[in-house]
Amino acid sequence: IRTIDWNVTARTGDTFVKIFEEEREQTLLLVVDISGSSDFGSRDKFKREIAAEICAILGFSAIKNNDKVGLLLFSDQVELFVPPKSGRRHVLRLIRDLFAHEPSSSGTAIQAALDHILRVIRRRSIVLLVSDFLDEGFEKELRMVSRRNDTVAVQLQDPREKSLPSLGLVTLFDPETNRAQLLDTGSRVVRKAFRQSSQDRNTQLNVLFRRARVDHVEIQCGEDFVDPLAKFFRARAQIA
Repeated sequence: IRTIDWNVTARTGDTFVKIFEEEREQTLLLVVDISGSSDFGSRDKFKREIAAEICAILGFSAIKNNDKVGLLLFSDQVELFVPPKSGRRHVLRLIRDLFAHEPSSSGTAIQAALDHILRVIRRRSIVLLVSDFLDEGFEKELRMVSRRNDTVAVQLQDPREKSLPSLGLVTLFDPETNRAQLLDTGSRVVRKAFRQSSQDRNTQLNVLFRRARVDHVEIQCGEDFVDPLAKFFRARAQIA
């Protein structure tokens, strides 16, 4: 991640990597939320598809620098763990799993994924946690993972999770709990409350990430993600 030439990547759409032979081999662990909410998308792609594309770019960049890449998929449990390895064939396998693995549960428990990382990852790694973070109760474990690893949170947000259009009575379905709720989106009060709830949740997450010393970037679904990722990692590189 640190060696991606984001200026060239943003201009061309391809991934270019600066090679520094003196740098020691690093390990990148892709930790991806595949719970029910990852199969939501009001634009052209679901959150899970965007997560897979982000991980593909970073995974291929890592192996070009002779780094190892691992994968952990989770819902409210660890769905799949592939130990870090190097090589193009290995990363292709990870990408296939990212797109095709069928979760056995629809809920979310980020804590379960973080607990697994603490148990199995012994060497300091770059942990890329990709989720919509529609969950609670994982701050303690996130702090522990962050102390042992270089940890980055990539938050995926769909526009319809931030604000609602005025469409009258609409049934909202929660893919994780299978519950439905009738909402009057024609009401300004309802739309304002929904928007405020989303803003409050993001504020709480920002505070949580700061306390856990985790770098955090928001990716808006339906928009190009290369540019915000480029700016984010360039800023991290300058600080480092």
